[in-house]
Amino acid sequence: MKYLCQIWFDTEQSKLVPQEEWEALTQECIASDDHWRDRGVLQTALALEAPSAAVTLRRTNGAPVATDGPFAEIKEHLGGFVLIEAADIEKAKAIVSTFPILRYASVEIRPAYSIKDER
Repeated sequence: MKYLCQIWFDTEQSKLVPQEEWEALTQECIASDDHWRDRGVLQTALALEAPSAAVTLRRTNGAPVATDGPFAEIKEHLGGFVLIEAADIEKAKAIVSTFPILRYASVEIRPAYSIKDER
C-alpha cells in the first residue's frame, strides 16, 4: 500500500534553525531517501518552497481567483512530502521513524490510493 508522508514544520521555529544546520539536514535527507529508494520503498520525495511562494486558487462567482500565499494564517506549514510503499501502517511508521527530518518537523502518514484502485 502507498502512504503519503506530509512533512510539517513549525513556521516560527524553522526560521530559527541556522542555514548550516539546514544544509547538513538536506544531505542527511538525501542519503535517507537514497537508502529507501534503493530498497524499492520510496516512490518520490519533494521539498516545497516557503508558503510565501504559494498561490491559492478558489472559485468565486464561477471563475478561478488567485491569491498570494496560503489562505489562512498558519502555525505550521507543509514543507514537503514523501510517497512510500509499505505493507501496512505499522511498517510505514517504522520507515518514517528513520527519517532525519523528524528532528525538525512532524510527519503525517496517510494511506493513499488511486481513484482507479478498488478500496
